[in-house]
Amino acid sequence: MHAPDFSASRLLPGVDLTAPGKRAGQIGLLHSDNDNPLGVYPIPAMCIVGGVGPTVLLLAGVHGDEYEGPAALTRLYQALEPSDVTGRLIFLPQLNAPACTAGTRVSPLDGGNLNRAFPGAADGGPTAQIAHMVSACLMPVCDAVIDLHSGGKASWFVPCALAARGRDGAPDVANMALARAFRADVIWQLGAANDDRSVNGAATAHGIPCIAAELGGGGYVGIDALQIGEAGVRHALIQLGVLQGKVPEAMPRVVELSAPGHRVTAPVAGVYLPARAAGEDIAAGERLGQIVTPAQPDAAPTEIRAETSGLILAETRRAAVVPGAFLAFIAGAA
Repeated sequence: MHAPDFSASRLLPGVDLTAPGKRAGQIGLLHSDNDNPLGVYPIPAMCIVGGVGPTVLLLAGVHGDEYEGPAALTRLYQALEPSDVTGRLIFLPQLNAPACTAGTRVSPLDGGNLNRAFPGAADGGPTAQIAHMVSACLMPVCDAVIDLHSGGKASWFVPCALAARGRDGAPDVANMALARAFRADVIWQLGAANDDRSVNGAATAHGIPCIAAELGGGGYVGIDALQIGEAGVRHALIQLGVLQGKVPEAMPRVVELSAPGHRVTAPVAGVYLPARAAGEDIAAGERLGQIVTPAQPDAAPTEIRAETSGLILAETRRAAVVPGAFLAFIAGAA
């Protein structure tokens, strides 16, 4: 079991990630600003080291307004003991800690979107430094990565596991096996819509298995989404040989955002009134919703119709929209 090498990072490790046992601490982000001059922004970090086995990095809070993942990982850490673990679990439940504290999608320190910052830079801004720490210090000693997300305050996703394609663009066997083990009803296979600046992209570059998950959203922790997340991580860890048990058989629906029109955006400003909900199937041409303009009561509503057929994978949770605002994702069969 290798110790992470933090010598290339400006972040300060404050928890032992190698010795047997269970412990919590922090990783310190040095950033001097008006709110915290000469201080440290702490990133919560926990570790459970049991017997010889794989090392798995468990991430959440990459976006600070996504609460299901941090809750699921905290509860998992509390429930497990070293005797339960074959290998090592590294928990970073609020990776973008400044954003988590502020309850914002991006960092309040530099406006950076951490899931668009990988592989990062040791001498970059705060967001780039966090990404670099994960990519350069932690991923090289890990055998797999699990990254929990949700729609945040602005949107809601059908709970699903996300599996990135391999470097050659073909479905990745290890990623798909992990995604199936997660046992959500839906697997979102990441293809052309994937961004290689994400956690998934960094793991693909390192050649290690990785799945993400979307677990609802809307700015609150849904009961079903939390249960799916907690059970899904446990099942994935069983698949990896870190926890004991058996993963029940499942036949998830595999979808992908690949057809033109998969991203539905607002053409005009106004108030969006959905007619269909995430989790439903819709056919091309069917009515998804409409935008009304209360300040112009005589104006006809703007109808929003699906341009492609498939599963409504995600929907906005913002009523007031402007041109270009996200309304929905429609995913077709992979």
